[in-house]
Amino acid sequence: MEEDPVADPTTYKPAPGTIPTQPGVYKFRDEYRRVIYVGKAINLRQRLSNYFQDLSQLHPRTRQMVTTAASVEWTVVSSEVEALQLEYTWIKKFDPKFNVKYRDDKTYPVLAVSVGEVIPRAFFYRGPQRKGVRYFGPYSHAWAVRETLDLAMRVFPMRTCSKGVYHRHEQLGRPCLLGYIDKCSAPCVGRVSPEEHREIVDQFCSFMSGHVDPVTRQLTQKMNQAAEELDFENAARFRDDLEAIRKLTEQQAVVLGDGTDADFVAVAADELEASIQLFHVRSGRIRGQRGWVVELVDDSPEGLADLVSSFLLRFYSEAIEQEDQTQASEAKAAEAYARRGVDQFSHGAQAPMGTDAKAISRARGSVIPREILIHDFAGPTAQLAEVLSDLRGANVEVKAPQRGDKRTLAETVHKNAQEALRQHKLKRVGDLTARSQALKEIQGTLEMDDAPLRIECTDISHIQGTDVVASLVVFEDGLPKKSDYRRYKIKEAAGDGHSDDVASIAEITRRRFTRHNQDKLTVPESTDVAEASFEDEPLEQASKRFAYPPQLFIVDGGKSQVNAAQEVFDEFGINDVMLIGIAKRLEEIWLPGEEDPLIFPRNSQALYLFQHIRDEAHRFAITFHRQQRSKRMKRSELDSVKGLGPSRRTALVKHFGSVKKLKEATVEEIQAVNGFGPQLAESVFAALHPGEGE
Repeated sequence: MEEDPVADPTTYKPAPGTIPTQPGVYKFRDEYRRVIYVGKAINLRQRLSNYFQDLSQLHPRTRQMVTTAASVEWTVVSSEVEALQLEYTWIKKFDPKFNVKYRDDKTYPVLAVSVGEVIPRAFFYRGPQRKGVRYFGPYSHAWAVRETLDLAMRVFPMRTCSKGVYHRHEQLGRPCLLGYIDKCSAPCVGRVSPEEHREIVDQFCSFMSGHVDPVTRQLTQKMNQAAEELDFENAARFRDDLEAIRKLTEQQAVVLGDGTDADFVAVAADELEASIQLFHVRSGRIRGQRGWVVELVDDSPEGLADLVSSFLLRFYSEAIEQEDQTQASEAKAAEAYARRGVDQFSHGAQAPMGTDAKAISRARGSVIPREILIHDFAGPTAQLAEVLSDLRGANVEVKAPQRGDKRTLAETVHKNAQEALRQHKLKRVGDLTARSQALKEIQGTLEMDDAPLRIECTDISHIQGTDVVASLVVFEDGLPKKSDYRRYKIKEAAGDGHSDDVASIAEITRRRFTRHNQDKLTVPESTDVAEASFEDEPLEQASKRFAYPPQLFIVDGGKSQVNAAQEVFDEFGINDVMLIGIAKRLEEIWLPGEEDPLIFPRNSQALYLFQHIRDEAHRFAITFHRQQRSKRMKRSELDSVKGLGPSRRTALVKHFGSVKKLKEATVEEIQAVNGFGPQLAESVFAALHPGEGE
């Protein structure tokens, strides 16, 4: 089967002199007019000319991008600041496949506070951020989060239990163990009011944000006052609380003696990937550390500088959005109290977003510090500082530290980035090598021009012709891409036996590639480049469609199923997708029109990948089939039969194959099913044949 040759970038290279020399943002599009890469440049002509040089001189990922693209266009802006903003907007809008994806190099545990709830709780958390939750950390170890929480609860006895536990003790009218040992203020039983509990939460959040001195002063005053009043028991408790505060602050060592608020950023890169490390320093102490690993498109010094600029803009923009959502959640909580006729919080209720500029400015100031220090940064700092200052609502300074303690800490962050990249390579080498080997083996054995970077597989699931469904799973670079999974209810194929699978495979293949052709036809034409602007973008829907064709399409089955799918390919004129089938019995690989299958060695990485893809398609299809069968069983005529539960209903359908065949069965045949006596069999028969015998 022949494949289309690799695209030649010279076929869409702009004519000499037509590219402007002003700042701007450019987009590469593929043959289906989808945006596959977005970049910015101070000088568009100079930057774009780099993409149209000898392919052997390009970075591997850049070479793949320009040979995938079919056109390039640009938008001129007035400054690099606008270019940076527009680049971020378009990357977020189109999610181009060749722009770098920021992946956390590990999932860090954090201490979370559900400020959006009426009675907030503090808890250990690991995963994606959610609305209405404030996060502190990240911490290097899970035990560090739990130790911090345990120490903090001595001073800030806020709720830490789940909703179920809270409501249970609310109904019982007595607190849990933490309430009895004074590590929870027990709002569940009204020991404190919601407003008083909210004040405890706010004090805790303030403390975790670095405001330690007010808490220390208050506890010291209470301890001294208790001692003067000869209340030695309470004085000892306040003393222990001060010790807990001391231990918490010792966990965050002072690294900058001047109490600086700053974020330190460093990048370590090789020819393919880069590691980004970010240290959060507040009041001179390291409050958190995060890391990301990204794939490089341009490993030049200019490319790395652009990577850092784009990363910081994206990171802080998303952090600001998260903070704004938290502010909104707190505002809703305040409104909930107001509707219930409860006075505002004793500390002052949070104003709705957009009405309290000072509150918003303070919140954003906690996200973006006054200083951002980048290790050996070679890019323009003034423009980046201007964009981040607009985000923060106050001045932000961006620079590369040259000497002193800040330079020393920047070197430490850079060493962490180097170590994170090394660990990432070590961790991935096994899986990455195996996947690369499998894709290369598939390419060679099936005589494909390129390795199949996108593979799709379909599978059929049913029980003797009932509730027939199908799945379509997608793998990219040997890994599942679950956002592109599809599931189908079979419409046309009906009946029993092997022929059903053949008809079902044909139907799914037709529906999948009909959708592919429709998406290509419905993508609108490009607007004139000269008319393009920030708002005028004609292809916002293209990236959301399912128009990407696979390089390899797998059907679960043998010769008959593959030939049925090939007939659909011939009908649609598809000649750029490799088609194969995988038979379960002997793990044979079938090609269309071939009398004999391909046999891969049992230790083959390619066969292992095929099996993994096939099994994932089968799992996804089975899951959908069970959902559909459960829905149908709930609506069955058997629902009214006393003593016939879900397991026995399932046993009946499995035994007879379908409800239709079950209706044709006699009482004696129903009674032959395991677990069915004469009375139950007669009840089932009567339910399926109402009115008979009357």
